[in-house]
Amino acid sequence: MRHAWRVADVRSAEKALMTTLPEGTLMQRAAAGLARRCALVLQERGGVYGATVVLLIGSGDNGGDALHAGARLASRGAAVLAILLQPDRVHGAGLAELRRAGGRVVEDLPARADLVMDGIVGIGGSGGLRPAAAALVNRLASLRGRDGGRAVVVAVDVPSGVTVDTGDVPGDAVHADVTVTFGCLKVAHVVGAAAAIAGHVELVDIGLGATLRGAPAVHVPDASDVAAWWPRPGAASDKYTRGVVGVATGSATYPGAAVLSVTGALAGPTGMVRYAGTADREVLRQHPSVVAAKRVADAGRVQAWLCGSGLGTSDDARTELRSVLASPLPVLLDADALTLLVDGRHANDLRRDAPLVITPHDREFARLAGEEPGADRMQAALRLAAWINAVVLLKGDRTIVATPSGEVWANPTGSADLATAGSGDVLAGLLGSLLAAGLAPDKAAVAAAYVHGLAGRRAGQDGPVTSADMAAALRPVLADLL
Repeated sequence: MRHAWRVADVRSAEKALMTTLPEGTLMQRAAAGLARRCALVLQERGGVYGATVVLLIGSGDNGGDALHAGARLASRGAAVLAILLQPDRVHGAGLAELRRAGGRVVEDLPARADLVMDGIVGIGGSGGLRPAAAALVNRLASLRGRDGGRAVVVAVDVPSGVTVDTGDVPGDAVHADVTVTFGCLKVAHVVGAAAAIAGHVELVDIGLGATLRGAPAVHVPDASDVAAWWPRPGAASDKYTRGVVGVATGSATYPGAAVLSVTGALAGPTGMVRYAGTADREVLRQHPSVVAAKRVADAGRVQAWLCGSGLGTSDDARTELRSVLASPLPVLLDADALTLLVDGRHANDLRRDAPLVITPHDREFARLAGEEPGADRMQAALRLAAWINAVVLLKGDRTIVATPSGEVWANPTGSADLATAGSGDVLAGLLGSLLAAGLAPDKAAVAAAYVHGLAGRRAGQDGPVTSADMAAALRPVLADLL
């Protein structure tokens, strides 16, 4: 598992560490790691010697890191050219070292370059790039190197122009192929639009771990976490002890939602799926192992309920939602169930002791919360989680899971392949199965999002993705994971 930290915590940790080290040590550690990664990139494109490297240098320590790293590359035979965006505020020691190593200051981008190092703005920046910087950055895509390929863009710590503590990209920003960050991950590496333009993020250890205090801003699961959490049957397990999930989704109007959510549930760890709804005939036609009934009240005993996808918003749908919320069991609400919550008629039904998970996309979130998630998706999800006393899975390219207790998770496996009709139905079914198998609501949400993202990626290898393709990919993905 990885963790990302807020700027204030990083600054505090750096300050504490610097009191124990000779002046400049942290910057040299950062520059060494940065230069090493840039050298590896250049080795793949003909070597460091003879390469052309462009440094985009702003003020402060971020520019200093880039200048010191550039000096190391210059000493290995690279032609290193620095463009100073604020000459009167440049890091003096870094510029002096670059010049001693043979690097030069230039006024504009050269005709060719193999690598561009983004040292414009570090973690102290806010807002998009200023016009002069944006004008340079917007021309980077036209640069070509010795091999004819596009110049590789390496961001120093974070891509310039992002909002580090939220992952928002409010204006022009650097689109990096690689981001080399120091000491710890920052929120912008794992959340929001910023994560999508960070490219491959490489963490350089500068000794910060011992001085980081408090809780990280966000947790990021990896495959080993999800595999460790995933419920597995034992030798004495049967279909009931593995868990039974109730699925109250779909309708005669939207039978596909029922089929997709049941398909997602069957790929999960539970031993039985009980379906309750008017799409029972289509569900049974495609999944004969399912036990079906017309109503939640007639479904039989389950360990968790999923309710919402394709349910509709009629009075009958509202009755089914009330029946689900009246149960003393974990409940997952999705799609139409969330729409039914908006008018407040279920406020009393939501006062329950059992766990509740909701899975809104942005428009559903706005209807529930009264406003869009906005630039800070983490804080928006946390506010809704606290208000409704539920685990909130806020869907998106970097899906956020927020808990009422204040924890946040960011899913790293999302992709554009998930943006297809019915995708959320599959996710909800898988998540409901995990809840019925006894996994804690936060871990169930995180694990379901992780596996769902992998399934979207696998399905995308064969071309445009449908939700049925995604559902079919769940089992092979789980076979690899587990």
